[in-house]
Amino acid sequence: MREENFVIGMDFGTDSVRSIIVDASNGGEIAASVYYYPRWKEGLYCNPSKSQFRQHPQDYIEGIESTVKDCIRQAGPVVAAAIRAISVDTTGSSPVAVDAQGTPLGLLPGFEQNPNALFVLWKDHTSTKEAAQINTHAAQFSTNYLSYVGGIYSSEWFWAKLLHILREDPEVRKACYSFVEHCDWVPFLLTGGKDVHQLKRGVCAAGHKALWAREFGPEGLPTDSFFSSLDPLLEGFTSRLFTETYTSDTAAGTLSPEWAQRLGLSEAVMVGVGAFDAHMGAVGGQIEPYHLSKVMGTSTCDMLVAPGSELQGKLVRGICGQVDGSVIPGMIGLEAGQSAFGDTYAWWKEVLSWPIKQLLPQSKLLSAEQIRALQDEISGSLISSLTQAAAALPLEEDAPLAIDWLNGRRTPDADQVLTGAISGLHLSSDAPKMFRAWVEATCFGARAIVERFISEGVPVKGLIGLGGVARKSPYIMQTLSDVIGMPIRIHKSEQTCALGAAMFAATVAGLYPNVADAMAAMGQGFDQEYHPDFQKKELYDRRYHKYVSLGKYLEGVTHGRA
Repeated sequence: MREENFVIGMDFGTDSVRSIIVDASNGGEIAASVYYYPRWKEGLYCNPSKSQFRQHPQDYIEGIESTVKDCIRQAGPVVAAAIRAISVDTTGSSPVAVDAQGTPLGLLPGFEQNPNALFVLWKDHTSTKEAAQINTHAAQFSTNYLSYVGGIYSSEWFWAKLLHILREDPEVRKACYSFVEHCDWVPFLLTGGKDVHQLKRGVCAAGHKALWAREFGPEGLPTDSFFSSLDPLLEGFTSRLFTETYTSDTAAGTLSPEWAQRLGLSEAVMVGVGAFDAHMGAVGGQIEPYHLSKVMGTSTCDMLVAPGSELQGKLVRGICGQVDGSVIPGMIGLEAGQSAFGDTYAWWKEVLSWPIKQLLPQSKLLSAEQIRALQDEISGSLISSLTQAAAALPLEEDAPLAIDWLNGRRTPDADQVLTGAISGLHLSSDAPKMFRAWVEATCFGARAIVERFISEGVPVKGLIGLGGVARKSPYIMQTLSDVIGMPIRIHKSEQTCALGAAMFAATVAGLYPNVADAMAAMGQGFDQEYHPDFQKKELYDRRYHKYVSLGKYLEGVTHGRA
């Protein structure tokens, strides 16, 4: 490329959206900006006691404008004029009810404060009943419509959430014309879409969450009779969805005049078809065939790619899905993950912070300013202090043992009804020992995923660590390597999801012939690597088997089998 070309990668996370401007010739980051969703930060529309987590589309719209304009301000007008394309990734499955024009109901009068009219976030588990009914119902059909999602449908996904919303809210049911994933809606918004039937759905979301597979017939989705016999509320709904899907190296269109003006960009800027964050993150993190790419944030999403010819029709039981082209076009993408990873550590931090937040403000010895400063100081150092103390502890086979299903279990064998636990406590079980138990539990959960792939005949040749936890916690990464018994390489980029989106944008703009070439040219490489301590692994093996046994017992209790 002789002339300068730049692209924008936009990453919508659970708490914020981050946009970056990238030099398409080498992947160098020119500018970056983050916008924290204000309504989400206030806890609006959420009810953790019911596992209800909703996000307002206005947070996303404001985030797009804020971050892109800030990036352009940083980069300057010369760079802005050379921006060729934008691609986006989002959390998922995070769908929303829309009208026939594709407008989220939460943006329409009368629905602005209705949680059921907003995006149903990936971590929302209000539809566990519906997911269970889908699983029971699917067993009655000769076609196995769950074959490409590991054989188990999850409450985290598209159809369970849609059915729950339609059942729960008559007003939303009446106004809802279609259901759209966040990663599909943002490109539709930016290109000025006004007809939901013209919205290009990405194969990533459609295949992993909405049961779309070309093998099911010309329309790809299960038949209307499959859904209408599950619940009459779904009758005819497939006709309002889609029959075609697209890989993310495809253009959704170009910026609409409105959005070009709002962002200060040319109407010629192309907008790519969207995908989920971990899938584009795997590309940004330079995924390799049979290397498990682990995006480690609030949860984990684990991606593995393999040539379709080498899988030879193999379907992996109990994972989140396997979809042709969902990660790298031309290869099969296989997805797994844990429903809580960083969330586990954040939860433990909140537990320990209770007196700091509740009792310290009652102090008559300190001023309000001193109290806030002390709260910030303690809160900011809590996890790092726990980490140092936990790392200094000797390994003990009979130390407290935890189960990491604090937000249900995603993989292997999705079951969002399951809950976390900790065993082996006694009077000497202090905060660092319990923190170590939670760290080990999340690593044991990661090992269970690796072992499922291997037991199903899909080799795992190595691990790639991406995301905030991977870069910020050597202790957790070393424990992960010790527990699994494999090296783990940590990618240099702190924004692999946004960088992956930028790689797709460069491909959409025609700057590279395919995503693999964009990944090779724009990848930033690896700057850390952890190797297993096999002396520790022997002890971890024994603790892992106890973890598995305890998990089976708790699963039996939950479902009345113990």
